[in-house]
Amino acid sequence: MSLSPIKFGLYRAIIRYVGFIAMWSIIKAVSLYTAVFAVFILLSGMPGVPRSVIIINWLLLILLIGCTRALGRWWLTGSFSLASQAKAKSKVIIYGAGHAGVQIASVLSSGSEFQPIAFIDDNPALQGNYIEGYRVYPFRKLSSLIEDYEVKEVLMAMPSVSRSRRSQVITLLEPYPVHVTTVPGLHDLASGKLKADDIREVGINDLLGRTPVEPNQELLNANIKAKVVLVTGAGGSIGSELCRQIIRLNPRALILYERSEHDLYLIENEMLEMAQKLYPGTAIPITPILASILDQSRMKAVCKAFGVETIYHAAAYKHVPMVEKNPSEAVRNNVLGTYRVAQAAIRTGVETFVLISTDKAVRPTSTMGATKRFAEMILQQLAQRKRSVTRFTMVRFGNVLGSSGSVIPLFREQIKNGGPVTVTDAKIIRYFMTIPEAAQLVIQAGAMGEGGEVFVLDMGEPVKILEMAKRLIHLSGLEVKDDENSEGDIEIVYTGLRPGEKLYEELLIGENDLPTQHPLIMSANEEGLSWDALSKYLAQFEQAIESNDVEKSRELLVEAVKGFTPQCDVADLVQEKNQKSADESRKDNIIQYPG
Repeated sequence: MSLSPIKFGLYRAIIRYVGFIAMWSIIKAVSLYTAVFAVFILLSGMPGVPRSVIIINWLLLILLIGCTRALGRWWLTGSFSLASQAKAKSKVIIYGAGHAGVQIASVLSSGSEFQPIAFIDDNPALQGNYIEGYRVYPFRKLSSLIEDYEVKEVLMAMPSVSRSRRSQVITLLEPYPVHVTTVPGLHDLASGKLKADDIREVGINDLLGRTPVEPNQELLNANIKAKVVLVTGAGGSIGSELCRQIIRLNPRALILYERSEHDLYLIENEMLEMAQKLYPGTAIPITPILASILDQSRMKAVCKAFGVETIYHAAAYKHVPMVEKNPSEAVRNNVLGTYRVAQAAIRTGVETFVLISTDKAVRPTSTMGATKRFAEMILQQLAQRKRSVTRFTMVRFGNVLGSSGSVIPLFREQIKNGGPVTVTDAKIIRYFMTIPEAAQLVIQAGAMGEGGEVFVLDMGEPVKILEMAKRLIHLSGLEVKDDENSEGDIEIVYTGLRPGEKLYEELLIGENDLPTQHPLIMSANEEGLSWDALSKYLAQFEQAIESNDVEKSRELLVEAVKGFTPQCDVADLVQEKNQKSADESRKDNIIQYPG
């Protein structure tokens, strides 16, 4: 009998973590003791001992042992102090009374920052009941709960619902003066344990409600599995995500081609860590190459030395206003760089060459868009010439969320700093897609076609940037300050379109898009220039860049790229640049010769 508490682990439970399992061990141990005690009393025939004593003894022991341990847990975990500090905590309502909601309620209630007030859930079977001591309410009670308890936070704990449903809930919460946060989706919770650190701001993908289509594994594997793959611009936003997707598909080797030493260092370390986790004991060669795509001989040597079979060409200058001020460099990198990488691929027998293009190449108004369209035309003609085994394809898509220069992180930072939020134009719209989804679709599109096709990704519905800014302000628990609401928190300021920027983007030049085997990928057969014409333009570009003739570079782009209508005059940019140089020179002279 004395061994039963040890057998059931009563003395091995750590008091501060006593829970249901430990309490169940107490009940089992006391029940065994009571059974032995009852047998002893009944067999001994001890007079004057009523049978009810056995039941009373069982109940008293459970209460005594259980309560002492519960008291110890209450003291050791500091719950006595948390109870007194509850009024100082930020009140939070948890939307979703499922498994994730219960977990996060337990985590928050034992912390010092948030105090859960109640659950909101759409399931009528849960409404009116209590979970973890908190009542479950229907959504219609949210307004009164916010007012009665002065709630400032609503936490969405619905990791298993679709993005479209999350977007609907966010839309419902938007009118309320609360800061809306969320917990990650199921794929981000593989560890199985929610933590307070998992709470994050509502993501733009939640706002869009875009549900990605399951990828075609056969297309994903076609150009990567057991092949030597090279990614140019491997340290950039798209290039780095392509590397992440590629390493998961088990290539024979991965070549990281990047001219930024810092970016190359970061992506190499990340790829080495991923490879070690994904394929323990199997070393996938990951080789960093610090070089420029303009160095054709270096690219050719790399492709030949490693036996490169697939190239994803993501290296490009893409920031529209910056490129607009440096058009010659954009031509050098985006046009001549693409041509030289393509020539290296042809001469070393690379099987597949995939160009990462942009929606700004359609009827471009910017130098960036024009250079990317010219790069597309180069590959289209190289594919038509059919003088090599290399299959050239191009993939065109719009804005990706979280890329360098993305507007959403800028909005969040501006809101955090108290505003104002800057929007270029009230009418501006953009297509958005997450970086992982874009990278997966690029890989799948690159596996289609015979060569020379321009593949266009279905970007979903366009988004008004102004409406996105307003939603982010509201979901931060703040109000827009404008003429109608002078007492608001955050003002929206219109800065005007930047050089080369469009009000809206397009994905197709013509109307002849064709479906493919993937529902989110279309094929566009578009007219370009002949190879003779392209060759002449390439030679003229080389000459203009060599002589630093910026105006000539722009004139050649306008002439070569159908539909290119620049929004700003390059002569003005050159004049502005020269004026600044002259001003700085005069300033230096004044400093050197004050008299």
